[in-house]
Amino acid sequence: MRVAALQHDIVWEDPEANFARLAPQIAAAAATDARLVVLTEMYSTGFSMRTERTAEPVDGPSVAFLVEQAKTHDVWVCASLPEQPAEVDRPYNTCCLVAPDGTVHRYRKIHPFSYAGEHEHFAAGDEFVTVEVDGVRVTLFVCYDLRFADEFWATAQRTDCYLVPANWPAPRRRHWTALLDARAIENQAYVIGVNRVGEGGRSTKLSYAGDTRILDPLGEVRAAAAGGEALLVTDIDADYVAEVRAQFPFLPDRR
Repeated sequence: MRVAALQHDIVWEDPEANFARLAPQIAAAAATDARLVVLTEMYSTGFSMRTERTAEPVDGPSVAFLVEQAKTHDVWVCASLPEQPAEVDRPYNTCCLVAPDGTVHRYRKIHPFSYAGEHEHFAAGDEFVTVEVDGVRVTLFVCYDLRFADEFWATAQRTDCYLVPANWPAPRRRHWTALLDARAIENQAYVIGVNRVGEGGRSTKLSYAGDTRILDPLGEVRAAAAGGEALLVTDIDADYVAEVRAQFPFLPDRR
């Protein structure tokens, strides 16, 4: 399966501006014959804690845009967004994986980033989500989840590829790349880590270097980019995951 990672900037708290910026980028990704297009965490707003401004219902414009793009280009599209179901008090940082027919699969970030106060504004999810995408078993995580190896371990046996959309700041970029590498190597799975670029936040002005990476089950880098907006495209293969795990049967040794 061909996958495309979109390393992109985000206009702060302006979904419509981000839709306009991203539509041609998604079209370009689909034109490579990619079947799965992965965007970043909080792709339409930036990593804002002002949920009174940014949180949307489950049928809000940010998920509607992903559905429209998936249907228009006949591809799977993945990104995270601030989403508040009607029955809850606080929104979730929800990673949406949208099928070409418009079906939405939702993973709610299990680990809100308390260092930035995310836990004060977003509820924590409590369920893993794995979806079969064109024969590849894909498991969803978001940004800070990357630091918690046990949850990647817990899903490894049923996973060929992890998707990790992120807003990971440049001052800790070495942590990002090291943890992506580790998650691929220790779980013998593809890892697609898609991080934003540019600056975010009117007060903090955090900078983001991207460092988007697509890693294979041996931890080899299949594609990478840093600095500016970029489109990364490569092919992944569930059979190769099985081959690596058969050649190096490390997962059964876990206790």
